Amino acid sequence: MLRSLHIRNYVLIDSLDIKFPEGLVIITGQTGAGKSILLGALGLLAGERASAEIIGQGGESCVVEGEFETPEGLRIIRRVVYNSGRSRSFIDDCPVQLEELSELSSRLFDIHSQHRSLLLTDKQFQLYLLDRYAGNGKALEECREHWKALGACRKELDEAREELRRSTAERDYNEAQFRELEAAALRDGELEELEEEQQALANAEEIQERLSQAIGLFNPPDRPGMGESLREARRSLDHAGKFIPSMLELGERLESARIELEDIFSEVESAAERTVSSGDRLQAVEERLSLIYRLMHKHGCDSIAGLLEIKDRYSRAVNGTEEQEERCSELEKRFESLSKAHAKDCATLNAARLKAAPGFAAEVAGHLHFLELERAGFEVELLPAAPGAQGSDSVCFKFSADGGRSTDVAKCASGGEISRIMLSLKAIMARFEGMPTLIFDEIDSGVSGSVADKMGSMICEMGRTMQVFSITHLPQVAAKGSAHYLVSKQFDPATGRTTSGIRLLEGDGRVQELARLLSGSVVTQEAVANARALLKEAAS
Repeated sequence: MLRSLHIRNYVLIDSLDIKFPEGLVIITGQTGAGKSILLGALGLLAGERASAEIIGQGGESCVVEGEFETPEGLRIIRRVVYNSGRSRSFIDDCPVQLEELSELSSRLFDIHSQHRSLLLTDKQFQLYLLDRYAGNGKALEECREHWKALGACRKELDEAREELRRSTAERDYNEAQFRELEAAALRDGELEELEEEQQALANAEEIQERLSQAIGLFNPPDRPGMGESLREARRSLDHAGKFIPSMLELGERLESARIELEDIFSEVESAAERTVSSGDRLQAVEERLSLIYRLMHKHGCDSIAGLLEIKDRYSRAVNGTEEQEERCSELEKRFESLSKAHAKDCATLNAARLKAAPGFAAEVAGHLHFLELERAGFEVELLPAAPGAQGSDSVCFKFSADGGRSTDVAKCASGGEISRIMLSLKAIMARFEGMPTLIFDEIDSGVSGSVADKMGSMICEMGRTMQVFSITHLPQVAAKGSAHYLVSKQFDPATGRTTSGIRLLEGDGRVQELARLLSGSVVTQEAVANARALLKEAAS
């Protein structure tokens, strides 16, 4: 239930702090007094669109806050709108997204304003009411989940099929590229080796000349070789070491140098032996290099490793169609499974709706008879529809005011009849949904007399088990409330401003307001007496 409402700087409301009791709460006031402003403030808590225009004169922001008693404890929802047009939402003082605020408020209260009677002609709203009556919540949730999964699977399958189509169309090209790279028999590191060999072959004569010169210097023809000379020097140092010990260490160092130089000499000789001037080999190496350079240029890379990666990619593209075909097959099986699951959901919902429709229609008709549409007929027709998140049914509410042939309610019901049908539906749905607070904005519009009295009785009956707000102009309805609030405007000559406020009516104040509703602007003694009689009758 709505325990209290706090409003700051909203349109004509400067400041409002008001508490509400359980049961049926009546709100009245003259036309233009500000009842719609109060509903607008509640609409902000319901997540309705906000703009800077709602901020009161001279203000930088407006605040609307509601305290709600729930089975889980006290919940506070607040909406702040700034003069920039932006707004912020809070639940229990924690900032939240507007969607989260709307979701919570939909479970805390339901505003039924005059324009919402138009929902009666909306097929989705009609289906919603029947499903709530039938208790199809769980079945609907499963149907929505399967439909969502089916849509996602359909999209994935379409994308997989398109990818397979493109891969198939490009397969010949990919295969040709792969075959060319495969035939090249590329090896990582080969490019560097070939470039080095090409340099050696292209300059073989000069290399041989230089290496022969180096070998000659190691072993001159007219004197002992460098190795033999170093050995002799080592022996001399060893003899000198008998007298100068440090010479022994120098001899060891000289021996190490000799070994290193002989190793160098050996490698130079090997290099000289390997260096062969071969025009055929040079041509073969240059042709191989030319092939590698061409492939790198063609595929936009600068190494054999890059070419090998590209070859692997073409290989996957060539062989990938098999994987894509397998993936398409798996998705088709999944799509078929989800389609069957969704079809089963549709059948379950259809059976539940067919079963619930007669009872739902009978209850609505019973309420309409109570509201003095004694001959009224009400039917719920179930029609096939394209499969979707809510199954494969559509609903048509059919109405007859005189017991004749029923037709679509959108085509035959008058304003007063629409009001009575909507109240009947709300009375039923309040019982099944357990909505904590219902707010009716002149749902009794278009009716009067005994019908208004009976509508008041129905609303009052709803107020016995839940909190119900009724904004009304009818005294027969207003008299039945457990609490009565008056919305009014006040003009302040000092500031030249008009503001709206709301206050609880008790005693004579309530009698006077009921009398005003009965007689108009001039309150007569007869109207006062009638008002007292209405209150006495409501209390009995």
